Amino acid sequence: MEIISVKVDQQIATITLNRPPANALSAQLIQELAQAFDEVRHNEDVKVIILHGEGRFFAAGADIKEFTTLDSGNKFAELSRKGQDLLNQIEAFPKPVIAAIHGAALGGGLELAMACHIRLATEDTKLGLPELQLGLIPGFAGTQRLPRIVGQAKATELILTSEPITGSEALTLGLINSVYTEQALMMEEAYKLASKIAQKSSYTMKLALEALTYAKDTNFTAGLEKEAELFGAAGDSHDSKEGIQAFLEKRKPEFQNK
Repeated sequence: MEIISVKVDQQIATITLNRPPANALSAQLIQELAQAFDEVRHNEDVKVIILHGEGRFFAAGADIKEFTTLDSGNKFAELSRKGQDLLNQIEAFPKPVIAAIHGAALGGGLELAMACHIRLATEDTKLGLPELQLGLIPGFAGTQRLPRIVGQAKATELILTSEPITGSEALTLGLINSVYTEQALMMEEAYKLASKIAQKSSYTMKLALEALTYAKDTNFTAGLEKEAELFGAAGDSHDSKEGIQAFLEKRKPEFQNK
């Protein structure tokens, strides 16, 4: 693995995203992240996982440049399903996964964080789903997980405005478990929490995590498929091409509503 590292110490695996400056969720990062989780899944010395990003951000979004290589709605839908599959695996992972978030978790970065079992953040972290600014919609289960966490009305507001919220605001919404004044303190507390969890039986933790997956309603799987389909339709639109190009050119997009 080139941009993901895995370190194991005292039954805690630290998975680090290391693709500066933004730790953008490129195809390679997604592939390596899947490989890293597969590695710790089969490592009997690992009982808890901490996921965090190296540098300024946890993960500031998708790799927008890669979007320019997708030449059809079907390719956008395929990308959506690959991201969804990975995040579903993380959400259903048999070992607890703690996201330690700093800087920003935007777009795919927030979708990745929402798939983790527990989320910690710094107070000033920016969290949001800004895909509509690109003429797209969230495609890695953001339209399905965010309403289940913060409620339908607030999720609708966050997605339609594309406005980020801080870690402190996210705490009040239940999107974040705990917030901290600085990254070093957050990481210290993340390891304390992981150590406390690691004292439990890995067998019964696995059973509890499996039971918790049944808290999702039966529409979740259908919602994921519909999201991928609509992400593909958005990717096929004129406005997505304009939005992506405007982002790369650092200008305001001129949408034509088609």
